[in-house]
This record gives sequence, C-alpha cells and structure tokens, in this order.
Amino acid sequence: MEKRDYYEVLGVHRNAGETEIKKAYRKLAIKYHPDKNPGDKEAEETFKELSEAYSVLSDRQQRANYDQYGHAGLGGGGGFSSGGFGGSPFEDLFGDIFGDLFGGRAGGRTSRGQRGDDLRYNLGIKFEDAAFGLETKVQIPRYQTCEPCDGSGAKPGTSPRTCEVCRGAGQVRYQQGYFSLTRPCPECNGVGQVIDQPCPDCGGQGRVKGKKNISLKIPAGVESGSRLKLTGEGEPGLQGGPPGDLYVVINVQEHPLFRREGQEIICEIPISFPQAALGCDLEVPTLEEKMTIKVPAGTQSGKVVQLPGKGFPSLQGYARGDQLVVLRVETPTKLTGRQKELLEEFALEGGEDIHPMGKTFFDKVKELFG
Repeated sequence: MEKRDYYEVLGVHRNAGETEIKKAYRKLAIKYHPDKNPGDKEAEETFKELSEAYSVLSDRQQRANYDQYGHAGLGGGGGFSSGGFGGSPFEDLFGDIFGDLFGGRAGGRTSRGQRGDDLRYNLGIKFEDAAFGLETKVQIPRYQTCEPCDGSGAKPGTSPRTCEVCRGAGQVRYQQGYFSLTRPCPECNGVGQVIDQPCPDCGGQGRVKGKKNISLKIPAGVESGSRLKLTGEGEPGLQGGPPGDLYVVINVQEHPLFRREGQEIICEIPISFPQAALGCDLEVPTLEEKMTIKVPAGTQSGKVVQLPGKGFPSLQGYARGDQLVVLRVETPTKLTGRQKELLEEFALEGGEDIHPMGKTFFDKVKELFG
C-alpha cells in the first residue's frame, strides 16, 4: 500500500511552520490516541500514521530530505519507530498534551534549563567539490560555555540553590475545578534553581560570546539547498540545558562549462560545419580529465554523445551518473569571398536554392495549396 503524503496526513500546507505542524498533530493525536479508542484498529492505524508523519516533519533534516526526495529520501520510508516514544520528539509533545490533564509531565520528567538555539551557516562550495565531496573547516560565531563558572551561571566558589517555591521541580501545581494543573515556577522560570550570586564573566547566563572551528565533511553528490545537521553544535543551553544544533546549508557555485541535471552533467560543445559534415575526433572536457570522442560524418546540431560514469554520484553512494556532450554546429558569420564562392558551388552541386526568399510569399502559398 502506497504511503500517503505526510502533509496530507496532518492536514497542513507544505510551507507550514513548526508550530502549525505541532498544533495539527496534537489535535489529531488526542482524537485518535489508542487510550481514547480502545479496541479500534482503524484509529490505532491512523494514530501510527500521524505519529510517523510528525516524526519526519518535526525534524528539520528529515523534512528537508522528504521535501526533496519524498518517501524515498528517508532511507526506509519514515523516521517513526513503533517501539515506543522514548528518546523521540513525542516525549515532549505528549508531555504538553497530557501533562496538564494528569498533573505533571509525561513520565514524571521536569524541565531543567533551556535548550540552546539552532544555528544556520551558509557554505558556498565549488561545482567539483559537490561532485567529489569535500573536507573543510569553518569558523562559527556562537556562544560558548563560560569557563569560570563551568556553565552554572553562579559566581565561582558559589552554587545555585534549590528553588524554595517549587523545591527544585521547576513546576508548581494549581487546583482548577476537578483538574490539577501544573505551570512553570514563576520564581525560577521552570529551572528549579535560583542564582543568588551571578558569575561576573557571563552575568549568570552560563555562556559567553566566542567562535568555534568545526570540521565539515561534505558528501559527494550534494546539491544547492542541501542541509547538513550537526547535532549539539548550535548555541549552548542555559542553566544546564542541552545545546542546539547547527545546520549547514550548501550553495553550489555555477561552472563555466558544465551544468547539472540530477546525476547527469551537461556540456555543450561547439563544432564547425566541416567537422559536422566530414566527421572528426574531438577533445572534450570532463570534471577529471579531457577525453577524445569520435564525431561521425553528417552529425546534426543537438546530437548527444554519452560519457558513462562521468556525472555526479548519488548521496546514497550509488554509481555515478553520465556526462552528456551536446554538439552544437556553428554557422560562420564572417566569410571571405572565396569561402562564399565555395559554399555557393556546394549548394548548386547539391541542387539547393541558395536564395529561398527570392520567391514571394504568395508564390509559395500557391505552390502549397494550388
């Protein structure tokens, strides 16, 4: 059975933002959750389909692969594992869905610290580097963990104290009618700790501005717009929170001789009329070397000669595509008197009329229609 489009499954447009996707999933997940539909196999299958769609579209790298290649770009048809929600984005999502209803986060977890921001770095590479891959280093301006306080935010020699309001839970509970609701603690902003003496170097933030050198390995076969995700290489978190991720967006520079179409490389080569008419051996460039091809006599403009294995590899590491050499016959624009005479003789010898516009338009109409 063919998989449905993930955007269709969640009922969102392809340009929907992360918040809209999460909101759509939460609404449908509550409706079709197995706990609300015991014994309903159709609801269970729908819930699995929703979970699979959200697993892919909530992950930026997986969503980019899906947008570009569809289900085939996910290396197995989706990023959802039916073995439970552990270690997946569903943990946080279902904590949001059911936490307020049952008086706490799913699994009894509490929030500690704030996750660092994701970063984006635009990297321009040469056409050849996209074909063969590249290892390089880039310098990323970003925050770094404050060394004097080791990221705690507290002045060296001191430590944050446990919040007295929430007792370190980061949440406080309210009774609202029949329900017991939880909210982030207003005293510690959900961190569970309070800093009485902030670190003078970072002002209690636990991080300072800096730069970091990062080694990148660009795989062969990337295209403009491809994104590499480096987990944990974004901004460091606050108050012990996890770091964000770094997304490197690839921009492949244009080549003066070649253009790319999928895994194929297109190269247009001009040849003269005598070369096309009589045939010749022609030297053509490839990304690696020059090659000699045989142009048969009577070649027409636009003829394509295929050079197997001289194109781009796939990102999955499959065999390389081909290079297509397109032959373009050039018409000379500046002729000597002798060249004109020879061409006229050539035309007369072949019985051609070298002055086709000599007849009026209506004469041609009369010949065609009588």
